[in-house]
Amino acid sequence: MKHAIYLSTLCLLTLVSLGCRQETIPEFEPNRVYSHGLELEIGYPMQQALDETQVALTDMFGTPDQPRVPDFLTEEDSDFAGLLSLEKLQLAAGPVTDQGGGLYRAYCMTCHGLVGNGRGTTAALLDPYPRDYRLGKFKFKSTDLNGKPTREDLAKVIAHGVDGTSMKPYRELADAKEESDAEIEKQVDALVDYVIYLSWRGELERYVMMVAGEEVAFEDGDTLYNPQAENFEEQKELIVELAMEIGDSWLEAPDRIVEVTDPPEGTPVPATIEELEQAIAAGNAPELQASIDRGRELFASEKAACAKCHGKLGYGDGQTQDYDDWAKDWTTKLGLDPTDYDSLVPFIARGVLPPRKILPRDFRQGLFRGGSAPEDIYRRIAGGIAGTPMPAAAVPEDDIWDLVNYVRSMRTASDTPDAPTTPAVETPAAKTPAAEPATAE
Repeated sequence: MKHAIYLSTLCLLTLVSLGCRQETIPEFEPNRVYSHGLELEIGYPMQQALDETQVALTDMFGTPDQPRVPDFLTEEDSDFAGLLSLEKLQLAAGPVTDQGGGLYRAYCMTCHGLVGNGRGTTAALLDPYPRDYRLGKFKFKSTDLNGKPTREDLAKVIAHGVDGTSMKPYRELADAKEESDAEIEKQVDALVDYVIYLSWRGELERYVMMVAGEEVAFEDGDTLYNPQAENFEEQKELIVELAMEIGDSWLEAPDRIVEVTDPPEGTPVPATIEELEQAIAAGNAPELQASIDRGRELFASEKAACAKCHGKLGYGDGQTQDYDDWAKDWTTKLGLDPTDYDSLVPFIARGVLPPRKILPRDFRQGLFRGGSAPEDIYRRIAGGIAGTPMPAAAVPEDDIWDLVNYVRSMRTASDTPDAPTTPAVETPAAKTPAAEPATAE
């Protein structure tokens, strides 16, 4: 029996290894997790809807090796024309080539997966898990809570990485090629298009499946997307309309940027955490210290409610029992307990990783995943963090700067004696390789 298990494991590892080296992957993996959730909600099999949705998506977006730009983007005078470039998609998509093609598979797929589902070959080993783009939500951006990120937001995350995670700056990944800054910028720009492409495609898949579950009577012989159907043009038009709705949300992103106001007179905001620490250590920055003191009081107040999650002292030990939207989407949203591993097995078998509880930022670490610049933290506070329990703060704009100064002042040396630590949280993720607790930012 042990030998059989060993051989099975060896075969699985071999297949995974071969999959990593595979040059051509013909099609995107369907979102079976979302499909199964719909089946539970409506009590009807969704396999036909899933199959027909894939046909529609392939017609509109092509395949991993041969991406397409939806037709309505290329129509004359189309408002969507600037959202995706086929040239950029072709640079990012497909197998890795000696000519520099296949950027996504070279630098992103191992973590984010071929379809952008956050389930690459290394994903289970990482904490936090890589992002699943298909929900259409992005955490670190300049726009409001429900807005899509701008191109500049995506480029910033790709180029600079995300502090405290496995997302490294793009240049660190591409340095071995010794390419110029202009070439690196070109590659990052192509990957921005490809992330939008994967997110758009994945979000549309969910929309189409939802409409199919609500409006298509498959049991009566109706179809969702069938080129042989008499009403095929109507079917196609519906899916194009849904795709355009998602496109509109990407077009609106620049109009949803959270404006960063100037600090009020008498409230200095140092450019870096190091400058803030030096000013406080020198003891000659009374206005800055006053701002930090106001921020500390506001942080603990019911008005700002920061301490509710981050803890009274900002150690990240407030709430420790919540999850992000990527976990809630297939657990609590469907009435499932994220800690009941057995009930989650049907979903895990269809392609998700066990949910991990999301812990708020421990400010002693001095790590801000959305950026540590004052304007970055201002936007996290003013706009919230999409997909997490962190809402936009209901405080006046001037007060936000006091909070910015305060949370940046909390950084402490790693050897600080008697500093409380964030409590460990046991989750079903314990059944995957061990990792540090996830955090909300």
